[in-house]
Amino acid sequence: MYFKQFYLGCLAHASYLIGDQGEAAVVDPQRDIEEYLDEAAKQRLTIRHVIETHLHADFVSGHREISQRTGASIYFGAKANAEFNHVAVKDGDELRIGKVVLRFLETPGHTPESISVVITDQNQSEQPYAVLTGDAMFIGDVGRPDLLGARMSAAELAGMLYDSLHQKLLALPDSTKVYPAHGAGSMCGRNISSERSSTIGEQRKVNYALQPMSRNEFIRMMTTDLPEAPSYFSVDAQINRKGPAIMEELPAPLPLMPQEVQAKSKDCVIVDTRPADQYGVAHVPGSINIGLGGQFASWAGSLIPLNTPLIIVAENEERVLESRLRLARVGHENIIGYLAGGILAWDRAGLPTATTEQITATELNQRIKEKEVDQVVDVRRIGEWNAGHIREAIHIPLNILSKEALSRLSPDKNTAAICAGGYRSSMATSILEKLGYHKITNVIGGMNAWNSSQLEVVN
Repeated sequence: MYFKQFYLGCLAHASYLIGDQGEAAVVDPQRDIEEYLDEAAKQRLTIRHVIETHLHADFVSGHREISQRTGASIYFGAKANAEFNHVAVKDGDELRIGKVVLRFLETPGHTPESISVVITDQNQSEQPYAVLTGDAMFIGDVGRPDLLGARMSAAELAGMLYDSLHQKLLALPDSTKVYPAHGAGSMCGRNISSERSSTIGEQRKVNYALQPMSRNEFIRMMTTDLPEAPSYFSVDAQINRKGPAIMEELPAPLPLMPQEVQAKSKDCVIVDTRPADQYGVAHVPGSINIGLGGQFASWAGSLIPLNTPLIIVAENEERVLESRLRLARVGHENIIGYLAGGILAWDRAGLPTATTEQITATELNQRIKEKEVDQVVDVRRIGEWNAGHIREAIHIPLNILSKEALSRLSPDKNTAAICAGGYRSSMATSILEKLGYHKITNVIGGMNAWNSSQLEVVN
């Protein structure tokens, strides 16, 4: 058996290629599919099947793309109600690839249609080799049950998830390897490990959600203190149900002269994809900084409504194309164009630029003592905040900053933004600037640098 995990850090997303005797299946593919085609060709495998463990909400999947390019059949759980030609699988159905058996388990809970795929390599053993758990079970966590909104309650889905975990997944042998669809950083869970695989036995010991507890206790735990789901999740799930557009059908971004960008800026969002330090030196006023160096795609989906007209600012055309690809992965397809020549061309055209001050953690500490900073906004997630924060800080997670900033912060005060390392806080400064804040500072190194300097934290 040939088995490979592909990991896309930008979306904390794992997908898989499984093959035997010249035939292969891809599980939970990302939207751009070249790496699967290249790897299959390298291994002399023909992709005949593409399997989706559920209707993904956090990214646009590549199932339709693979099917069109290779003729592969698409498999979904029977309850997905996908609106294109597919094979609807239910509990116990099997797919054979050479001497490899893929057995489908219905494991609802994260979503009603969720399935897991048990892999048995009969070349080696009749015992299960691994299980691809999708978003039902992660390493160190389990899937959120609250992403369907009014269509199904979180409590009902959490009950389903408890049954799926205990009756299906934990019934597998302890030696069975566990390969999920996401890793640390994904919003599909709340405590996902950075490890990318494990075993059923290990997860039984260390996964907080798999410890002995009643069904009611599990439901209560899984429906309490959940972070707000990104607004684009419901849209992406529908895109995946209907079948995404083919990538090559999407228009290429057009080069725009600085004056054109300025003229269009009232009706578009300008996304500056450069690192925080470059953005801080000079940027188009009102642009949103989402650096390509981090989880660019998921934050673009979280902070900017899908279908919003976008203009990209990047260091060069290669970065523009990379930005366009990553945006498409989460369903942002309305790319009007990009600033030709970048910020240098903007400056040479005599157009105004904005700057954002960058300071270190020790400088922030000194400014707090000397009352040169009036408000510190911590934009990390609740778990990070609870693990330790600056005494004077105000906690507003980045994904809700634009909603709550004006009610909880004053735009006239000196404001410093902080996160774990400076990536999210730079996004925060750009959001605040767009809301009319003028005295804004980004803390480079963030709480990581603050803690390394052994400065005071409270819990």
